Amino acid sequence: MSSVQIYDTTLRDGSQAEGISFSCEDKIKIALSLDKIGFHYIEGGWPGSNPKDLDFFSLIRSHSLKNAKLAAFGSTRKASLAAENDPSILAILDSGVQVATIFGKSWDFHVREALGTTLEGNLAMIRDTVAFLKSKGLEVFYDAEHFFDGCKANLAYALKTIEAAQEGGASTIILCDTNGGSLPLEIKEFVELAAGRLSLPLGIHAHNDGDLAVANSLVAVQAGAVQVHGTVNGYGERCGNANLCSIIPNLTFKCGLETIPRENLAHLTELSRFVSEVANVHPDTRQPYVGMSAFTHKGGVHVSALLKDYRSYEHLPPELVGNRRRVLVSELSGMSNMLYKYKELNLQVDKQSPEGKRVLEEIKNLENQGYQFEGAEGSFELLLKKAYNGYIEPFTLEALRLMIDVKQDGTAYSEAIIKMRVGDRVVHTAAEGNGPVNALDNALRKALESFYPCIRSMRLTDYKVRVLDEKDGTGAMVRVHIETGDGHSSWGTVGVSENIIEASWQALADSLAYGLLKGDNLEQKKDDKEE
Repeated sequence: MSSVQIYDTTLRDGSQAEGISFSCEDKIKIALSLDKIGFHYIEGGWPGSNPKDLDFFSLIRSHSLKNAKLAAFGSTRKASLAAENDPSILAILDSGVQVATIFGKSWDFHVREALGTTLEGNLAMIRDTVAFLKSKGLEVFYDAEHFFDGCKANLAYALKTIEAAQEGGASTIILCDTNGGSLPLEIKEFVELAAGRLSLPLGIHAHNDGDLAVANSLVAVQAGAVQVHGTVNGYGERCGNANLCSIIPNLTFKCGLETIPRENLAHLTELSRFVSEVANVHPDTRQPYVGMSAFTHKGGVHVSALLKDYRSYEHLPPELVGNRRRVLVSELSGMSNMLYKYKELNLQVDKQSPEGKRVLEEIKNLENQGYQFEGAEGSFELLLKKAYNGYIEPFTLEALRLMIDVKQDGTAYSEAIIKMRVGDRVVHTAAEGNGPVNALDNALRKALESFYPCIRSMRLTDYKVRVLDEKDGTGAMVRVHIETGDGHSSWGTVGVSENIIEASWQALADSLAYGLLKGDNLEQKKDDKEE
């Protein structure tokens, strides 16, 4: 079976995305995760460009990479300097890496306008830089920047630039669609032309400005490329880079090629979400393969077919990439959706039972009132447990009072006083907050943490309010959606009311109740009490 090398540039190209800035510690964590899953090359950064990348290359030396080789990025020598005197190139040598990835100009327009040198001078810069680094014992990859645009403008010259890199001793030539505007058939044509002129392996480095980076990468492989550059989740400048979370499973499962070890693809979703967490970016729920919605089904016809065979509406089992199948329940649902959820929750419910039909109608009525269970599986599962499983509420509200004082300078003070019943005990407490909902959340947690210490690990990660009937103004129904996480997983809950505090209470109470149910913490508390 043929294989394709996976070269990750999340730590450099990915960090150039708007809104993303990795600390040195972040980069270490991501590099170790990439190595663990089996990536072949990890581009750590550009040591000649900033102190953070210098620190990264220094600190990563104390970690032993088991699968990946670390690469340092840089440019060809300056036109006015010899390679051995160029500080940027010397910084690559000082970084202690095994691999140097050097980019140079392929487009005559860039040579003249950006570099301000001659076409022959650019060829010498490419050849000299590669040869110098090669002479120092490094494996040298040459990134042919703007290669495809260069081919369209001046094909003969673009081919001369990669030939110069080959003459210098490059190990692999990577063809870059730097502006991300090429089409798959253009990629195929020029990769095949390059393969016909060189005796070296080829790689592809595609950007996503035309939303074709993944497709262009796959076409390049089909045309002969054996190394693919990209980033986790497709992070990168402008519209991003080729998304390795899509490319790797496509190459493995669709093209039958070896990439990272096949068994490690079961950790791909975990890697995607880990990197998004470190980057402080909300995961793209609709991202293919690894997104939360990638294997999510809503229509009753679809779910009915899925119950018979997953292949009816899924192109591969989600478990292969570490994801999971989800079935939503909404006003579009049929009994098949409910049956799937019953099975998922180990609830023994007959297809024709009046209870099942009653719960389905109740859900549809609630959605008609404004509830939305698509992103609130916590509230939905609690609803089913209450209907079928002899569910015992972990806590109940006895009384709640909110006080909001607005001072003359406009600043507000919020305090929540709450009285809760947990089993046969009643707790009465108060807490402040930077707003009424925050005060309510703090008081609820304060009341419950002594009974359920695990609540300390549950954190509200998102809070959204949606006005459902704008025409009613301040008297409109609102829907509050809350996302909660415990460091291992996350879940959504929902509340609806004309009173935003009541809607928030519903969602907050469900979020903690579901977290307790999910972690079997109710059972643990019951056992502790019996002892």
